[in-house]
Amino acid sequence: MTAARTVVAGAEQVLAAAGVESPGYDAAELLAHVCGTTRSRLTLLDVTAEQQAAYAELVKRRAAREPLQHLTGTAAFRYRELAIGPGVFVPRPETEVMVGWVLERLTGADRPLVVDLCAGSGAIAGAIATEHPGSVVHAVEKSAEACVWARHNLVGTGVSLHEGDIDGCLRELDGQVDVVVANPPYIPLAAWESVAAEARDYDPALALWSGDDGLDAIRVVAATAARLLKRGGWFACEHADVQGESAPAVFAATGDFAAVRDQPDLAGRPRFATGRRI
Repeated sequence: MTAARTVVAGAEQVLAAAGVESPGYDAAELLAHVCGTTRSRLTLLDVTAEQQAAYAELVKRRAAREPLQHLTGTAAFRYRELAIGPGVFVPRPETEVMVGWVLERLTGADRPLVVDLCAGSGAIAGAIATEHPGSVVHAVEKSAEACVWARHNLVGTGVSLHEGDIDGCLRELDGQVDVVVANPPYIPLAAWESVAAEARDYDPALALWSGDDGLDAIRVVAATAARLLKRGGWFACEHADVQGESAPAVFAATGDFAAVRDQPDLAGRPRFATGRRI
């Protein structure tokens, strides 16, 4: 038996040397997963030889930059825990800020109609449906693999999941929707080398790459939002931190939206464009 803090400290050094961004957190989270507990309770534990062997294998895989969420099978997103694995985009904390912005727009609304485009794991749609009870939420996702994860994560939320392209989707809702929200692919093809290995090598390509300038999918989101939203309805669309001007410009150029501006994440970086249907 070895004290958990000793085991975690050794793994943290391995992960730091491999360039993992948050080695201490990841080392503790992996050991908590192996031991069936939480990070906060690790200090109370001694780790068996069998647990150390299982842990060493997971640390090795994390050092090879396999995403933490693939190793634990879960990802926390706002107040929910999602099932995550190969074939679906791993939700990021930055997106939680956009969801909070959307929920503020829905404050006091009775049965608002919300559409989540490029829904992936169902993180955004599920959060909105559970945090604003009574909302009517539709989620659209093109990838059949991602839809498998989304169906699992959306059980019990009341969200309607639609498998298919966002271009031309949900025409029966044209002009009726209160909020359109999207976290589309937005990485330029030329940015391959600059993308973190966890995303580049493990997130599905469909969720990452979006043409030469990274804005192809955002242009489709803008056109779809203009079609779906009722007058006065809001959109929120995530983008890369270097697209704080170019992404809002896509929406402004349509002439269909007013009050188009960019919103920062908690670190103050440009993160999502917002605006209101004219």
